Amino acid sequence: MWHGGEFGGMVDETGSQKAVLGEPVEEVVTMFLGTYTPKFDEKGRFFLPPKFRDELVDGLVVVRGQERCLAIYTPDAFTEMLDRVTIGPSTIRQVRDFKRMLAAGASDSAPDKQGRVSIPANLRSWANLDRDLVVTGAIDHVELWNPELWAQYEEEQAPHFAELNEVIGV
Repeated sequence: MWHGGEFGGMVDETGSQKAVLGEPVEEVVTMFLGTYTPKFDEKGRFFLPPKFRDELVDGLVVVRGQERCLAIYTPDAFTEMLDRVTIGPSTIRQVRDFKRMLAAGASDSAPDKQGRVSIPANLRSWANLDRDLVVTGAIDHVELWNPELWAQYEEEQAPHFAELNEVIGV
């Protein structure tokens, strides 16, 4: 018998937490929450929301995310992701493709003393980011969105939020 667990995991009759897909739920230490609308400057930098700076002051990794956004991870969270990715055998084409796309689209940096983060031109182009920007907390990472794409995504997902809540079990 399974029932909803902390952070969307599932708990079996012994109390062991499992992720929705059957993997152990790891403790969430860093939480990125909220939506912000900074702007890029002429050098492709934006001010990181102050609430996110402490967690990212020592560095960050920017990668291509899902739904054409960019995702920002702490170095530790990115290393954990790499640990999961490298488990997959390179003899499987989808694993090779994912590894290549992840690595080729990754960039590591750190905020400057003023809290600005520089995003490489190739990643800004891939995510269709110009001057305007939406920065969203996604619990374990930060996402950077084109404002029009974010508005479209949010409008599409809002009607399904209650259904997703039931599926995830939160």
